[in-house]
Amino acid sequence: MGKDKLRRFNELETFDNVFQPSVEEVFRKNFKLKNKWKQEYFGNDHPLILELGCGKGEYSIGLAEKFPEINFIGIDIKGARIWTGARLAIQNHIRNVAFVRTRIEFITSFFGRDEVDEIWVTFPDPQLKRRRNKKRLTATGYLNSYREFLRDDGIVHLKTDNRVLYKYTLDLVKRNDLPLVFASEDLYGSQQDEIVHGIRTYYEKRFIKEGLNIHYLKFRLRGQKAIIEPEYSDESDELYGSKA
Repeated sequence: MGKDKLRRFNELETFDNVFQPSVEEVFRKNFKLKNKWKQEYFGNDHPLILELGCGKGEYSIGLAEKFPEINFIGIDIKGARIWTGARLAIQNHIRNVAFVRTRIEFITSFFGRDEVDEIWVTFPDPQLKRRRNKKRLTATGYLNSYREFLRDDGIVHLKTDNRVLYKYTLDLVKRNDLPLVFASEDLYGSQQDEIVHGIRTYYEKRFIKEGLNIHYLKFRLRGQKAIIEPEYSDESDELYGSKA
């Protein structure tokens, strides 16, 4: 491990806006702030929004600055990345944002029923190598787990440069009759970019510079019926990234 990365890991231990529980603390166990984030950490009863796979926390920080009346939590497994956003929040006295270092697989250990109002998934790994890859953050297994803590009719946002992930998620939304609020294969050509509040991450700026379209989905996650996969055919294999 490089000296700079080691320094960042050490600094994370001192940040009061970062939580890094061990696997033993959250595997099939409830984290100490589950159902208590608003009252015990943020000290208010404001809405709570998550950014999954937050990386350096650019979206979490940007949203927290624009909406001080809302609480935000960025979640990622990469501590060196979280360090950037957490440090910026401390330096700029942004109190309505926190960060959790953990695997998304453990997310239900952190949040309880109806505790979360919205979820942002910003430029995740599209996981293209295997058909119906369960690691996609909009895959059925994840969406079913999000329903355990996202309020009924809560919003899910997906922002990606990858058409495969966008199309897969859009088809999943349609197959499950989830209310679709907005969808665009070219967000910045749709004259609807105000819906993402003008925040562009480092990678998003790079994708735009390279001439790639930014795809965006906004839908509601509702009901008790389990989310199921979109229908597939041999012709759809390449589209959905199913090749090994």
